[in-house]
Amino acid sequence: MLILGLETSCDETAASVIKANQKITVLSSIVSSQISLHAEWGGVVPNLAAREHLKHILPVIEASLTEASIEASDLDLIAITNGPGLIPALLIGTNAAKTLSYVWQKPLLGIHHIEGHIYANFIDQIRSQKSKVKNATIKFPVLCLVVSGGHTQLVLMKDHLQYEIVGQTLDDAAGEAFDKVARILGLGYPGGPAVAAAAKKYQPKITATKMQTKLPRPMLNSKNFDFSFSGLKTAVLYTVRKNPKILQEKRSVSALCREFQQAVVDVLVAKTLRAAEKYNPKTIMLAGGVSANDELRSQLGLAIKKELPKTGYCLPNAGYSIDNAVMIAAAGFFRWQKMTGTQRRTALVEWNKLATDANLKLK
Repeated sequence: MLILGLETSCDETAASVIKANQKITVLSSIVSSQISLHAEWGGVVPNLAAREHLKHILPVIEASLTEASIEASDLDLIAITNGPGLIPALLIGTNAAKTLSYVWQKPLLGIHHIEGHIYANFIDQIRSQKSKVKNATIKFPVLCLVVSGGHTQLVLMKDHLQYEIVGQTLDDAAGEAFDKVARILGLGYPGGPAVAAAAKKYQPKITATKMQTKLPRPMLNSKNFDFSFSGLKTAVLYTVRKNPKILQEKRSVSALCREFQQAVVDVLVAKTLRAAEKYNPKTIMLAGGVSANDELRSQLGLAIKKELPKTGYCLPNAGYSIDNAVMIAAAGFFRWQKMTGTQRRTALVEWNKLATDANLKLK
């Protein structure tokens, strides 16, 4: 079947067409990024994002159909992110999808944004080359570590579309902490790639300002599987306030970025392994924007290989880690497969009942 996926939950206007049967084939993936627009503000401005989505949503959809070499009449399904996210941005995408569902007479499915990130793992299963994990085939039960700008969760899946959140952040998400630390250090937006790039430049023998600071690993030893990154971000702020010379020395900034990044990775890896020991998944997956972080990908894989050698490790192609419409279309396919004939007919005739929800729960 041919599925049009749409994504406008934050600052990416994206459309994709996939062909899905026994496997998922990506026919097109178009993303209009707003990074340069929001960089001036150090973060996404919701109303500005919505205006950009309004400008680009139709051209992006047209481009995705053209790249896929299909007509609208060829489509079998439309899938759209209807939450969570920025409500002004979500409304642009959902209203466009509802209109197209009505005009084209195609069934419409609303997809949870995090569900999309999870199903990015099913688009192009790859092995972690650094971790040398032998078994990368996804088998249930699955434990998925979701790490993004708005979410940090451990999600247990006993089968497709069955979600149990066994741990989550109590305050800042890991991606949000990366963005805030980047702002503190003057590294620009988006913060995750900027901090990671600075951390890679770390050279301990030539760091000018001595970095004796050992940042905390919040909730590392707590008995539950929850996370907290607000205090870690604050620790970076206090470190800079106590020694403002750090900001004047790129090598010292790199050292602090490396320590911050490692603190985040240490907590994420430790909590994931601990949850895996309790729930005994056959596969551990990584998902979300921060899943593109090389250190997290590598260190989690190495830890699984060492501590849980019989557990498979899957992670999405880095190109599908960030917000995109391919993952939404993929999640739409798996939802469609689980639906009854009545539910499928309802998706065609009740397009107007699809609602957006900025705080949509994963269920």
